[in-house]
Amino acid sequence: MKTDLILALDLDSYEEAKKWVNKLYPTVKIFKVGIQLFTSCGPKIIDFINKKGGQVFLDLKFFDIPNTVANAVKEAVRLNVKMITLHISGGQEMLRSAVKAASQEAAAIKKKRPLIIGVTVLTSKDTKLSGVLALAKIGIESGLDGVVCSAREAAFLRENIKRVFLIVTPGIRPEGVSANDQKRVATASQARKAGSNYIVVGRPILKAENPLDMAKRLLKELN
Repeated sequence: MKTDLILALDLDSYEEAKKWVNKLYPTVKIFKVGIQLFTSCGPKIIDFINKKGGQVFLDLKFFDIPNTVANAVKEAVRLNVKMITLHISGGQEMLRSAVKAASQEAAAIKKKRPLIIGVTVLTSKDTKLSGVLALAKIGIESGLDGVVCSAREAAFLRENIKRVFLIVTPGIRPEGVSANDQKRVATASQARKAGSNYIVVGRPILKAENPLDMAKRLLKELN
């Protein structure tokens, strides 16, 4: 199983984000656009990444009434992103509405539907395996393509959910790098061995003395 690297562009300006994409692409091919950057500069950063040749993980973690989330997901489909996130705790009706809306909109505009990924429990929180498993099962049964969880839970989910699904893992910290505000952390190789398909890395690359070398180091560790 191949595990890919996603660079988290947790930055506050379009120009700063462009700088990092230019610096690290094509070594890094997938870039996370989260609530900070999207609030700062909106869809134009997504357009820039797409034109550059990269792919976008739109991590806005939608959580609202089903109709509102469905309409937000339609807009995300039009942005031509690779993946989008929503909170599984929003409930099955919300999740199913989102999946249906994404499929219908993608068909209408003749684009590939983005992967719909459900957030279980944020890696800044402590949690129990059983709680993550319960949420993951709800998400997969509702038609999601995968879930976000820490490496600590990934292997447990693989063992207990007998279906094909993706796992996206944040909270990755190379050996010797501070966990900062994350509580459930792991190295890249630990995440790969646990069954993660994607790891999301921000500060360990952005704050590294040589960011490109750090990205290459993580990719080597993954594959």
